[in-house]
Amino acid sequence: MIRHDALRDIWVLEGDHISYALGLSEQGTLNHIYFGEKLPRLSDYPEAAKISEYPYTLGSELSEEEYMGWGKAKFTEPSLKVTFHDHVRDLNLTFVDFEIWDNILLFILKDSHYPLEVRLYYKVIADCDLIERYAEIRNLGKTNIGLEQALTGSMYLPRERDYRLTYLTGKWPAETQLDRVMLPDTKVVLESRRGTTSHYANPFFMLDQGGKADEHQGEVFFGALAFSGNWKMVFEKDRFNMLKVSAGVNDFDFAWNLKPQESFHTPKYIVGYVNSGFGEASRNLHKYQRNYVLPEENRGKLRKVLYNSWEATSFDVNEEQQIKLAEIASKMGVELFVMDDGWFGARNSDQAGLGDWVVNSDKFPNGLHGLIRKVNDLGMAFGLWIEPEMVNPDSDLYRSHPDWVYHFPTRDRTPIRNQLVLNLARADVREFIYNAMDRLLSEHPIAFIKWDMNRNLSEPGYPSAAPEEQKEIWVRHAQGVYEIAEKLKRKHPSVILQSCSGGGGRVDMGILQYFDQVWTSDNNDAFDRLRIQEGFSYAYCAKIMESWVTDEVNWVNRRKLSLAYRFHCAMMGNLGIGDNLLKWSDDENQEAKELIHLYKEIRSIIQQGHQYRLLSVRESKLASVMYVSESQDEAVVFAFLHSNNFADELPRIRLQGLDEQSVYQVEGIESPLSGKALLKIGIKVDLKGDFQSAILRIHKVD
Repeated sequence: MIRHDALRDIWVLEGDHISYALGLSEQGTLNHIYFGEKLPRLSDYPEAAKISEYPYTLGSELSEEEYMGWGKAKFTEPSLKVTFHDHVRDLNLTFVDFEIWDNILLFILKDSHYPLEVRLYYKVIADCDLIERYAEIRNLGKTNIGLEQALTGSMYLPRERDYRLTYLTGKWPAETQLDRVMLPDTKVVLESRRGTTSHYANPFFMLDQGGKADEHQGEVFFGALAFSGNWKMVFEKDRFNMLKVSAGVNDFDFAWNLKPQESFHTPKYIVGYVNSGFGEASRNLHKYQRNYVLPEENRGKLRKVLYNSWEATSFDVNEEQQIKLAEIASKMGVELFVMDDGWFGARNSDQAGLGDWVVNSDKFPNGLHGLIRKVNDLGMAFGLWIEPEMVNPDSDLYRSHPDWVYHFPTRDRTPIRNQLVLNLARADVREFIYNAMDRLLSEHPIAFIKWDMNRNLSEPGYPSAAPEEQKEIWVRHAQGVYEIAEKLKRKHPSVILQSCSGGGGRVDMGILQYFDQVWTSDNNDAFDRLRIQEGFSYAYCAKIMESWVTDEVNWVNRRKLSLAYRFHCAMMGNLGIGDNLLKWSDDENQEAKELIHLYKEIRSIIQQGHQYRLLSVRESKLASVMYVSESQDEAVVFAFLHSNNFADELPRIRLQGLDEQSVYQVEGIESPLSGKALLKIGIKVDLKGDFQSAILRIHKVD
């Protein structure tokens, strides 16, 4: 998987179908030389060399450095910018050595004068055709080094004239909206400056040359960053036809005081290439998440059907009322009952109690034990909501430790949602959060934690820290979340952790290393969710995507949708129910029971199979998504009709992912058809009326 040509000083990392090649230039820099379809021979790959000579351009535009330090005559985005103890800000990194072991390629770079070393780690994820990389910046000297920018590195695309960027943008409650733009000859930046991944952009991209690729064909380069704090992706395209894509920690308000003999690790930057369209790129990322990223303890387990009581009760929770909801949910076939906000402290609204993680004795005189015991007796696991990074000013925690929040001494503290953010850069704060959560999990049989984070960081001051360490908080906060989650997982390995952040505000490859699933959006309007979930699927797998069935007339748009339509939409990920079950009729309860039973029969295909976007809700009145089992023996097709006009004929749905030579029985079609016929001719669905939907099951026949 990793080959080295010692005579020409080139290294090639090979996946099942791709190659990523690097070479040592005459100037001693480590340069990118190739990324694309795997070539037959090592001698096929070029050597590292400048593209050409050009007046006034002596550096980075003509030399594709994998990890460029800011210094000399280099003017594109640097991976690393530093200030040494003598105020020198020029960095000159040159190649020193390399190592290969266990499918990992390590390069060691050093500054030509100062004791600064950079170690670049590359790993091939062969069966996903992905390259995983990160950098370790080491201070080998006796004085501090100031880091002002510390990206993970850069990748380069073939020097073509035009590239189209596909990315995810959004807002609350419209996360992961797909957008596309042709890149201009300038710098384009995707980023978050909010302390979290954010609702507004996601650290993920796809690029295709000339905008020629589609879902099923064409060359696509793509990447994602595994970081849940302030991040940045930079796309630099110029008149030399260079396209450089750099990614890592955002340098906005960032600084890191790298002390002697200490290291700074950048986030992982995952890049890939396919020559068969956007769908294949997504499936490679999905497979990578399912098999390599998600916490190992629960990686292979199917996610349970859950019920969350928030929309039924809001803050007004008590044991008797929660048990009533649990009894109804159990009869439907729900497997996990989750109690949301309102169970702790003086928590009767969002104005008080955050941080006081003690059971409210007025609402639960006997603690949580009676409720959990009843839920377990009903055959369901029990889950609980918590927002551990936050505190209300009206709380015992804040009154005891007002210095524990981010703040500047001379400025007012800005409450958002009546809450402030705890300073996770502090070890005592991290210890408090861990101990509170560990106590809950140790004293109760809790199987699921909904970890919420409902506001972004403001007034990011840390008055008790040294002046040169003040700007480290953007990284240390994310690292603190990871540290607490990792410790909890180590002690309570079977507990499922869900990442929620005011909806889908913290979804990225970094959080997925510690959290088993994510809250996609607060918007559960099923028609809106089709677009949210479609965009989500470009970067993230269905197994992590939680989706709820809520009210018939959803609060977001006041749109009325049938129970079947709402269920069908929610069944394309981790099925949940969040409506007030006390209002449901017997007929609705029975229909829900049947749909939950159906979901349990097909969820292994949805959660562990391969996803195909057949017809886009953005482009067609008929939207369709398909999931195919790993063995290609089973599949399930979801179809959603928005509306029709003038008795127009709906488009045929051409199925993907089946074995073309095998024969399949499609539910609702009398005669079996070959996989090739289902691909080339497709099937028709009989949907009429506004907001109608259908699920078709497919089985291979002998």
